[in-house]
Amino acid sequence: MNATPADHAPGAVHTTSSSASRQTIGDLLRRSRLRHPQKIAVRCGSTSWTYTEFDDICNRLAAGLAGRGVVAGDRVAVLARNSHAFAALRFAVARLGAVLVPINFMLSADEARYILDHSGAELLCTDSGLTTLARSASTGTAVREMVWMPGEDDSTPEAGLTSFDSLLQAGDQPPAAALHGAMLAQIIYTSGTESRPKGAMLTHEAVIAEYVSCIVDAEIAETDLILHALPLYHCAQLDVFFGPAIYVGATNLITGKPTADNLLALMSRDRITSFFAPPTVWIALLRAPQFDATDLSALHKGYYGASIMPVEVLKELQRRLPQVRLWNLYGQTEIAPLATVLKPEDQLRKAGSAGRPTLNVETRVVDDAMNDVAPGQIGEIVHRSPQLLTGYFRDEERTAAAFEGGWFHSGDLAILDDEGYITVVDRKKDMIKTGGENVASREVEEALYALEGVSEVAVIGLPHPVWIEAVTAVIVPKAGYTLTEEAVIAFCRQRLAGFKAPKTVILTDALPKNPSGKLLKRELRLRYQSTP
Repeated sequence: MNATPADHAPGAVHTTSSSASRQTIGDLLRRSRLRHPQKIAVRCGSTSWTYTEFDDICNRLAAGLAGRGVVAGDRVAVLARNSHAFAALRFAVARLGAVLVPINFMLSADEARYILDHSGAELLCTDSGLTTLARSASTGTAVREMVWMPGEDDSTPEAGLTSFDSLLQAGDQPPAAALHGAMLAQIIYTSGTESRPKGAMLTHEAVIAEYVSCIVDAEIAETDLILHALPLYHCAQLDVFFGPAIYVGATNLITGKPTADNLLALMSRDRITSFFAPPTVWIALLRAPQFDATDLSALHKGYYGASIMPVEVLKELQRRLPQVRLWNLYGQTEIAPLATVLKPEDQLRKAGSAGRPTLNVETRVVDDAMNDVAPGQIGEIVHRSPQLLTGYFRDEERTAAAFEGGWFHSGDLAILDDEGYITVVDRKKDMIKTGGENVASREVEEALYALEGVSEVAVIGLPHPVWIEAVTAVIVPKAGYTLTEEAVIAFCRQRLAGFKAPKTVILTDALPKNPSGKLLKRELRLRYQSTP
């Protein structure tokens, strides 16, 4: 393999215009170091790094990876929980021109093995809590070496793995190389409904264009003290918050424990000013017994996404956290991932909306013939943007289908209003077809959140001999409340057309979610598909 890592030595002489004008993910950190050398960049557990220290560690880690044979274009996989080491790996890989492949640590060994095999990753980075899974997943793949990374809590290197600390001893700088923004930065595998996930290929240019959208429309600022609690393997936390925060020189507190107890304690102790979570986590915070007694006065920016925020929960958030400005961020992996933003001033005026396209995104809502639908009509969201993926890795057929007609097809159904605000109705796969009528699960969920005693709800379609699909509500009741199927159905019938009201109500203790907090409706459909 020919070594082609990046030259990041301060003051290095470049002889071509392309190197002088280079803009890669690795360059962003170096520039923040020059602006904020002594400012804290990253804190995690007992580890704290200034921008100077963080930049130096990323250079040393890149040099260590280069010493293990990693070159531009190589895929480096990471199967690990949030940590300072994960943060450093992100920039070290970028500085080599290598390609980061984050893997969901909730996958089974077989599922993770598919990603390792499909991506052709030769290096796999993991932590003590996931070493067994990583070893099993790497069996029979191209992985030739595994790297142990320290975590949020104190731990010791795993036997048989190359340690993070040993890589830092290889040198102060990675070898010089010619990098450019059109190079592939990451392959992120989607958690779609297909039997096998797709690997979305994103370049440095695409990711940085998305960072700019986030900085402008989500107001990511150097004065922020941001708590990163959702998994960094997911592009929402990695590229909507962590990357842009490093770009502008903010301070980042990283945790891998997104429980209400831990999050509230960190917010209070560290005077967190900015926090992102999906609605399920915000709901968990609101329901925590210590919520009202926790000092959250420093928190002024709140973000939600990954799934739709129930309007009743949004109102409760604004009532109980009146000093917090809220943003709804909508998008998907393939657009790096931010596509639209509902800003603070529109939260109640346009409650339930995903907002309007962000700075570097052009969005339409179209019918099957790619014609714009009229305001109030349901169509599919399609995008054009420099933030978009270049395609799906080793999958030309699905790439061609995704870009049919010259726009990227999101697979999401939405309504556009006369002011250009988009309201996501459903995923195409989640639209329930019952008795010849289409029912948007989200509309039924919104109605049910207005019922006192409902903590969380997911509405799905289940097979039915008469209706083809039966509208089914799976509900987690609030503590101390008793709900009955009859009462829930009667409540819905007062607010919705009869065919939209649930035919069946299932009460449960919890809804299945992935680590980013997104409801797993496919799992619910599989679990209850034989429910009468």
